[in-house]
Amino acid sequence: MKTPEGLRQRWQAWWTARHPRTETWRLQQRNIYIVPTRAGLAFAATLMLLLVASINYQLNLGYALTFLLAGAGLASIHLTHGNLRGLQLHLKPVRPVFAGELAQLEVVLDNPGNARPGLNLGPADLDLQAHPTWSCADPGGQTTVVLGVQAPVRGRHPLPALRLETRYPFGLFRAWTVWRPAGELRVHPRPEHPCPPLPAPEGPSGRQGAAVGAGLHGELDELRAWRPGDPPRRVVWKKWARGGELVSRDASPQLPHHLWLDWTQTRQAGDGERRLSRVVGWILLCEQRQQPWGLRLPGLRLPPGLGALRQAEALDLLCDWEPR
Repeated sequence: MKTPEGLRQRWQAWWTARHPRTETWRLQQRNIYIVPTRAGLAFAATLMLLLVASINYQLNLGYALTFLLAGAGLASIHLTHGNLRGLQLHLKPVRPVFAGELAQLEVVLDNPGNARPGLNLGPADLDLQAHPTWSCADPGGQTTVVLGVQAPVRGRHPLPALRLETRYPFGLFRAWTVWRPAGELRVHPRPEHPCPPLPAPEGPSGRQGAAVGAGLHGELDELRAWRPGDPPRRVVWKKWARGGELVSRDASPQLPHHLWLDWTQTRQAGDGERRLSRVVGWILLCEQRQQPWGLRLPGLRLPPGLGALRQAEALDLLCDWEPR
């Protein structure tokens, strides 16, 4: 005897095999389903009452009304099914998001025929936090429908199954299809807010703060004659007060200062996910300030750099990296 769990697994396996993941989904007879709505069931019950009353009282006008309404109901089946038949769906590349944000799924409806009004696009899983979107496919063109889906926890996740349905024109029948788009959704760690101050830069010796102090207060700086445009903080005012000579400090170009975002600097943030959130917050803050940065994690190291490509590379690594 098969258990309910076994039947559910068999049903899930059959459903998955019938709806493979594809980049495009063309709606045809085989993958469109149609059932009557509550209004359609009430309409059918009303037709039955009209037919019984017409037979009982031999009402010719009653027969005419009953069969006229029944014909309209049968025609609505064809119109509702045809409102989806022939459409083709594909998905634009999905941008990565931070955990807790809404992922924007941009679905393109390619309509080779007439206008298709009353289309409703939403997730096939009703438990998924997303709001269905109503749209109308333009005739002979493409229409983009944007669906916001709540991003799950950090990591790489398969795209959710989508459901496109319609009840056009009378609402007596509901036709729908289920599409499992190929691809994945990258969810980056959520940045800490408010972001704490950045760690101190490191000098060539690897000690934080040493190189910065030397570069501003003199011993490793070179003195040169004052030039127009030198900032006042570079002027050696003591030498000017003693001898009246204006000289300025020139920071040594051989002492670069690197800002390293190190995993060991996030111990106070809490657990692994919170420490990742702090690292992401620092990365975004460095990019905002145009401060070159490097990343050091256990088993992972990114040299100092700056820019959108470096930020995307680091966030993708943090998306998959497991805290140790």
